Amino acid sequence: MDISASQVKAFRDKTGLPMMDCKRALVEANGDEEKALEILRKAGAKTMAGRTDRETECGRIAIFTNTKQHVSAMVELLCESAPVANTEEFILLVNGLAEQLASGPGAKTTDELLAQPFPGKSGVTLKQFYDDLVNKIREVFRLTRIVRVEGLCGAYVHHNAAVGVLLPIEGTNIDLGKDISMHVASMRPQALSEKDLDPAVVEKERQIVIEQVKTQNANKPNNIIDKIVDGKMKSYFAEHTLLGQPFVKDPSKTVAQVCGEGKIKIKEIIHWVLGH
Repeated sequence: MDISASQVKAFRDKTGLPMMDCKRALVEANGDEEKALEILRKAGAKTMAGRTDRETECGRIAIFTNTKQHVSAMVELLCESAPVANTEEFILLVNGLAEQLASGPGAKTTDELLAQPFPGKSGVTLKQFYDDLVNKIREVFRLTRIVRVEGLCGAYVHHNAAVGVLLPIEGTNIDLGKDISMHVASMRPQALSEKDLDPAVVEKERQIVIEQVKTQNANKPNNIIDKIVDGKMKSYFAEHTLLGQPFVKDPSKTVAQVCGEGKIKIKEIIHWVLGH
């Protein structure tokens, strides 16, 4: 079957793939664009199967909050290069994944999410859009993490899309929840409160502090050394726990004090850094 240059160009504009690949697929499909697109998808999948060992150190974190249903979702999509992560289509994909996770039925796995419809694109699944974009760009993509939170939630994504925070809360002060989410992104607490820290890590830190204090205060009695150790550990907890940290917008108060005044309770911290 003869395929005109105008047909090839139109199909190329639609897929973004090389002209010769488009022509070859159209010829094989006897001009049927849907069949040709499937041929290209299979060819692209075969090509990318040999590239799965490539490093994916770039990408984006996206958050979507469904304000009507009070459901928030965060996803992490990795790729090979920063220029790809900043393309309009990559941003559209990662935002679509987050929106569907928040607004759809939910998903326990990344494959389950990818099988769902792309929001606002009739007849297109997230997997089809994902595969077509991979086929067009020829970089490895990895949808590495997804999380969905039901209920009111503070949320923040850093401007470079490399840090994301969800902060499930009790209470109605969403603005304060967002402010504290920004605090988390900036100050990176290890845990919500003292009891949430790893006991083994805390004990190791205490032993280090004890040795330091004994070395520096060799002539002081044990009860004084114990008080110095307790004071240093109090500082350690204030530095490493969210509720103990000074609030970045008002360092005269701890986050715990701000939460009390704002009548909210933080239930957990979900803090992602891209690729970590």
